[in-house]
Amino acid sequence: MAKQGIHPSYNEINVKCACGTEFKTRSTHKGNINVEICASCHPFFTGKQKLVDTAGRVERFRRKYAQKEAPAATAAR
Repeated sequence: MAKQGIHPSYNEINVKCACGTEFKTRSTHKGNINVEICASCHPFFTGKQKLVDTAGRVERFRRKYAQKEAPAATAAR
């Protein structure tokens, strides 16, 4: 059995996301928790993840290595 009086209280709290999803969990945190993103709206978990290409880096990478791959592909035939 745990010692009395040395452990923080572990109570049920509400977690509310900016998308409107609410769920209950247990935590030592006092009060409710508000989060900006949860598993219901996170792009990785919803399958709506998009590649954000800033400054054309992905396209520049593809052009650079597409030229090197093309001669190797014709030589293999």
